Amino acid sequence: MNTILRKSILGIAGLAFTGGVFAGPVAAHAADTTHAVKPVTATVQSDKLIPHGVQGDQSRIDLNDEQTANVKAIIAATKKAGMDERAAVVSIATALQESKLENLGHLGDRNDHDSQGLFQQRPSSGWGTVEQITDPEYSTTAFLKGLKQVDGWQDMPLTKAAQTVQVSAYPDHYAQWEQQAADLVAQHWNK
Repeated sequence: MNTILRKSILGIAGLAFTGGVFAGPVAAHAADTTHAVKPVTATVQSDKLIPHGVQGDQSRIDLNDEQTANVKAIIAATKKAGMDERAAVVSIATALQESKLENLGHLGDRNDHDSQGLFQQRPSSGWGTVEQITDPEYSTTAFLKGLKQVDGWQDMPLTKAAQTVQVSAYPDHYAQWEQQAADLVAQHWNK
């Protein structure tokens, strides 16, 4: 990983850890949502989509039309970036954890600093303007740019790859979405 990216990530991690609220407001928003999160069994068995097997209990939510459109936007941006299905799985699992695939605007008092969009990216951390990070194609491309800079991300468990880009206060939470993300990529990649 290059030095500038490492310093940026460590700086963001320090702010997030020190504040102790990096993902808190997202969790607060998730508590307000009507989506049920429930353990599921594996549906897709693919070395390409889930090369390391899923880690821990898996969660699943039912998606509405907006969330499904965001899945398709993430897949389209991944293809446009020249990345493969595994990158789409990592991206979708990350967006499931961060926003439940909802393109969130500012949540007022429940907001984590200035985090917004599918990936809960922050303008103050250099992810882009509010308009940019609430655009699904832009925010996915920004996430993928960060993922590309992670040496060996293809060989990492999903949660480690996602955490290296996102620098969340809850690094293990990405793993619970791997199966649903893989199922969504299998369903929508060739459409």
